[in-house]
Amino acid sequence: MISYGFWQRHFGGAPTALGRTVTLENVPFTVVGVMPPEFFGADVGRTFDVVVPLNTEPLVSRSESRLTNRGVGWLNIAARLKPEQTRDAATAGLRGVQQQILSATLPVDWPKRALDEYRAQVFSLASAATGDSSLREQYQRPLLTIMAVVVLVLLIACANIANLLLARATARRHELSLRVALGASRWRLVRQLLTESVVLAGAGAAVGILIASWGSRFLVSQISTEVRPVFLDLSIDRHVLLFTIGVAAATALLFGVAPALQASGVAPMEAMKDQGVRHSPGEGRHGHTASSLVVAQVALSLLLVVAAGLFVRTFASLATRPVGFERDRVLVVNVNAHSAAIDPAARLPLYERARDAVRALPGVSDAAISYTTPPVTMISILPVDAISGGTPLQGMARMTAVNFITASWFNTLGTRLVAGRDISDRDRQGTPRVALANQTFARKFLGGASPLGHTIETAIGVPPRALSIEVVGVVEDALHGSLRAPQHPMLYVPMSQTDWLPAGFLAQVDLSVRSSGGPPMQLAKSVAAAIHGVNPEMVATSRSLADQVKATLTQERVVAMLSASFGALALLLAGLGLYGVTSYAVARRRTEIGIRMALGAAPAGVVRLVLSRVTRLVGIGVLVGTAVSVWASQFVASLLYGLEPRDPLTLAAAALMLGTVGAFAGWVPAYRASRIDPAEVLRDA
Repeated sequence: MISYGFWQRHFGGAPTALGRTVTLENVPFTVVGVMPPEFFGADVGRTFDVVVPLNTEPLVSRSESRLTNRGVGWLNIAARLKPEQTRDAATAGLRGVQQQILSATLPVDWPKRALDEYRAQVFSLASAATGDSSLREQYQRPLLTIMAVVVLVLLIACANIANLLLARATARRHELSLRVALGASRWRLVRQLLTESVVLAGAGAAVGILIASWGSRFLVSQISTEVRPVFLDLSIDRHVLLFTIGVAAATALLFGVAPALQASGVAPMEAMKDQGVRHSPGEGRHGHTASSLVVAQVALSLLLVVAAGLFVRTFASLATRPVGFERDRVLVVNVNAHSAAIDPAARLPLYERARDAVRALPGVSDAAISYTTPPVTMISILPVDAISGGTPLQGMARMTAVNFITASWFNTLGTRLVAGRDISDRDRQGTPRVALANQTFARKFLGGASPLGHTIETAIGVPPRALSIEVVGVVEDALHGSLRAPQHPMLYVPMSQTDWLPAGFLAQVDLSVRSSGGPPMQLAKSVAAAIHGVNPEMVATSRSLADQVKATLTQERVVAMLSASFGALALLLAGLGLYGVTSYAVARRRTEIGIRMALGAAPAGVVRLVLSRVTRLVGIGVLVGTAVSVWASQFVASLLYGLEPRDPLTLAAAALMLGTVGAFAGWVPAYRASRIDPAEVLRDA
């Protein structure tokens, strides 16, 4: 079966695609059907092109078929409930036969404790209504945090618009009083003003949908990588549309009710008498409400700026963390011989010939092979049962990370050799087993003493096979796992001395290529050609080591980018709110300011008069926002790295930014006020 997209791309949507042949891993498959366009697969975040029957897996995997390997978990099982059957009833039925299933699928090469844990697991059924997704688990907490940020930005925007509408309603007091005098009820005025708010919110929601359509695609492009491309159906469905309509309605009520109720309470005769009279904005309900809304805006803005600062600094800490190798000069080529008709025992010599062919290319400084290239999410581990001169450890404490490499791997990546010698091509099967250790290994197992010459005793497999490995070199610490993870103790074992591992473990390897000067990606085509020249059936996929490191920071980069964007938006909204309120206050006090200046007030004194109110509002908002930030920061602690949630530097920087924005927003109308001509004001009064 092929997907609808694959059908359109490769067969032009022609009905003649049925019966045609598609070759996968050098195995021909006949196309028997096309899936509908709305079906993208059961894994959210991923899509498919071709679906083949499960029992054809041995044809593709050949000698490394996972259908016969009970030690590998890789299948997902979906079940359809019978009519009228509940999930609880189906789960009970499944648990009734789970012991038979577990006994029939026991792995053959696991230790006893692992087998006991395997037998003790309990089956359960989960709803498939929203599909299965590791992407959802990875981004659930960060996206919930960003959703909270979005809600806060919405509240700031609502407070801003409510403030502007309050000012506008005050300016319309004469109009509204006339309507009341002519017989309009208070409810009718409320309806009119709420209708205006709904129109405003609806227009904003329509523009927001257009921006969201572009923004969602941009966001997916940011979390998608070459190694794991992300596919999501981003077409707007009725649920999204109804949600948007609901948010627009709630927003209209949120920022429209208070101005509508306050404006509708105007008394006809009072408003008529007030016509043409200037009032102080600090008097009356509008002044208090406006001030409260400004304080709320500043407090919420500070909270968002603090969050943005924490996330941006987390990303910066991870992006600049020393990794122990040179990421900018190395090309990583994943070489896959899984589909090639090659005896597993002959794969390593084939890889070495490919490495030598790549080394001879112009622009290549060195090349080496490794089982994995850091950073990786899955780390191979090796038990250190005993080490000469070391303290015996038990359980997981005796485990060390391990990688399998060839000669010149450290030189290729730029990792420094601290003591001893490097792995060489003379370290082959039949020679004494050797390994290199990193500095963390020496600290953990030998209390910081040099591990050179020490012998590691370990046992691998079922039944256990005892191995003795001598440490012949020490290298500096280099990142191997996640950028968030602490430095692991590491052993580096020659790939040519791994006869104790399963024959199929070298189905694919990483070939690291060091550029002699230019960008490493410029070597991709020539390196692939050299590999195919050795064996055209091998698949080579290239990426720079810098991109590989960058891909591990996708989540942190997206969270930092979104939080910084919303933080900047919150600053802008707070600044606009302060500017609007201050400008309105200056306009209402224009006569008063003109009289003050006519009586001898200096322009600087007028500026201080206007800025004093702004400073008071910003100061109260910063104090409230700081208290809320200190309380709320505990909820994002798990997303941070390298700093405390209540980081004083971030709090101080956020307060300084809010103060600067507030000062600028207040200074502009204050400067205008200082330029008022007293004679002109007195003539208009």
